[in-house]
Amino acid sequence: MKKSTWTLGVPLAAVAAGTIYLSNKLFNIAFKRVSQVPETSAEKQQYAQQYYDYVDWFRAIPKQTWYLHQGDATKQMVASYIPNPKTTTQTVIISHGYKGNRETMANFAKMFYDMGFNVLLPDDRGHGDSAGEYISFGWLDRLDYLDWIDQVIHAVGDSAKILLFGVSMGGATVEMLSGEHLPTQVKAIIADCGYSSIKQELVYLLDKQYHLPEYPIEPLVSTINRTRLGYYLGDVSSTEQLAKNTRPILFIHGSQDTYVPVSMAYENYRATKAPKQLWIVKDATHAESFWAHPQKYQQRVDHFLKTYFY
Repeated sequence: MKKSTWTLGVPLAAVAAGTIYLSNKLFNIAFKRVSQVPETSAEKQQYAQQYYDYVDWFRAIPKQTWYLHQGDATKQMVASYIPNPKTTTQTVIISHGYKGNRETMANFAKMFYDMGFNVLLPDDRGHGDSAGEYISFGWLDRLDYLDWIDQVIHAVGDSAKILLFGVSMGGATVEMLSGEHLPTQVKAIIADCGYSSIKQELVYLLDKQYHLPEYPIEPLVSTINRTRLGYYLGDVSSTEQLAKNTRPILFIHGSQDTYVPVSMAYENYRATKAPKQLWIVKDATHAESFWAHPQKYQQRVDHFLKTYFY
């Protein structure tokens, strides 16, 4: 009896140890900061020249460097502020995607700059020049964006009109931000291909990319996240925050998105009772909507702004 219990316990212990090891490995892959921006997906390589043209513009344009918690190496956040040469109170705060940085949003910065906006582009926690060992997928970043909003109001004045804009993780970030008590200067939000919750996105990618089940991986990764970042993945979501949103919001999502499924756009759209618009971009993959249809993209954004912002 003792022998059979021992022989049964050995493989069970090995499975448990292997599962814990795998969960830690997946957490580090997904949540730990990286020093370089990963290469874009194969379908977006065709836009490389246009992308680097925007990056050249971003590097050349006069801009200021803004900080949160300046001088504190463990908390310091960094952003680029591009004042429009035409004096304006209209300012867009742009939230970048997963493992990107402020420079990777150069195309959107130029679009809004050409539309007459001042532009603020932060590096999120665990990205670019900002501090942070781990990526919070928008949840902790939303608190930093409250401080960035205050900085914009301080710089532009109480008459500031602020637009929140984000793509992918940035889209989810502004969606999560939407449920906070926002200053009256925040007038509208645009969220491009944001996920409905961190947990749902993780479970979806576990299946699609790793062919792994939700249990026991997600609860273990969630517990690791609680230890490292202070919250369980299931405790936070875009949809719960959007349910509290009062600002007009435009949702954009590619119909062929296999990274953040288009079903999440419909979840997010249904979640908010505020004035809202939804644009599903035919045949666009993840974060491809602008690149596939740049003129139509700006026209759709402009239509939304003429309705709810200007």
